[in-house]
Amino acid sequence: MTDRRIRGVLLTPGTKPVVGGPCNRTGKPLEGSILVAPSLSPKLYDAIMAARAVICSSGGSTGHMQSICRAKSIPVLRVDPADLDKLFGEVTLDLQTQSITLGSGGNTETEPTTTSMPSPDQLGSACAVIADFQDIRTVNSSGPGAARVESFFLREEFLCLAAALSPIDSLHGGAAAVDAYGRAIADQLQTYVELLLPGQRLILRMLDLRSDDAARMTAQAPVHPEPNPDMGLHGTRWLLRSASYPRALHVMLETLHARLGAEAGRVSLSAPFLNDAEEFAKLRPHLGLPAEIPLSAFIETPAAVHATSAICAAGADELFVGTKDLVQFYLAADRSNHLVAESYRTRHPAVLDGLGKAIEDARKARTPARVFSLGADLEYYIERLPTPTGYMMCVGELQRLLQALPVG
Repeated sequence: MTDRRIRGVLLTPGTKPVVGGPCNRTGKPLEGSILVAPSLSPKLYDAIMAARAVICSSGGSTGHMQSICRAKSIPVLRVDPADLDKLFGEVTLDLQTQSITLGSGGNTETEPTTTSMPSPDQLGSACAVIADFQDIRTVNSSGPGAARVESFFLREEFLCLAAALSPIDSLHGGAAAVDAYGRAIADQLQTYVELLLPGQRLILRMLDLRSDDAARMTAQAPVHPEPNPDMGLHGTRWLLRSASYPRALHVMLETLHARLGAEAGRVSLSAPFLNDAEEFAKLRPHLGLPAEIPLSAFIETPAAVHATSAICAAGADELFVGTKDLVQFYLAADRSNHLVAESYRTRHPAVLDGLGKAIEDARKARTPARVFSLGADLEYYIERLPTPTGYMMCVGELQRLLQALPVG
């Protein structure tokens, strides 16, 4: 009797074409397991990090937790909800056929397939999008190509997940809790900075928790539910309303400087999810940031694309163009909703037009601009877009590109 096979859709690739292991339906970390869950959320962070692969029944390829999997080269396969209930015991994922075999599928140590990718020279000043400090080690041990990685881009909420911090609880817990939060973030960042090679730096995307993710990470403070969290109160608009975040940020910066001295200057800040130059211009004084601390802007809405020139003029030290959110807003296709996956097109002409405009306007303003790309899109973007300062990629895909460099 042959094992039954379940067909799925590959959301994020891994490094091997076949992966097997025991199903983990507990939501708790089980090293070397195949995590099985209806959807991925911050509560599953530890379980995801311990998994060899993930099987879910909802979500898209560029969701926030899927991005962690992409950085860590943890494959994610989405299946029909009815098929999710069939997954118990040993399973084997064939990532090339996007299918699951119930039971052991034999050899799970086959060699990875090769994919055609452009030369690392075409990356420009490469930026690695990381999930934790281990990703810096991964990149910097990738051979001679590691020298091409000029920066590492990190979301503050990923620091919170790694340190088991509840940011909203901390920021609503009074002065002592706010200060403790700032020191805890500094503790994390110190480890990251100490792993950097000469000439490398770290860009911290300041706290940007959508209300649905915030609710999953918050135990005590109120989190108001929103009908559409992606378009709700988060990013720069939330930072501008927060009375406690500026204090936490100052504690973090002061702690870093006390511990690292001049090396603390290797950490710069990025304003997340903003619409225009007015929002950006308000942020530095609201946070009380002195002029010598670099502040970049994350361009991920159509409004921000069309305000690129003004954002540069308002003092943005550099730009990071986030295609994952930009695609969903240009095309009105939720990046986390598999029902509209066919409409979520990273190569859509409107998306390419927006990316091209942001790059060109940044070039005219002489402001560095880096564009995020999935590995599958990189060659397509290089051929069709103006040349940015560099491209951003998740660590798993970037590492494979760097290792393709010849020695010497």
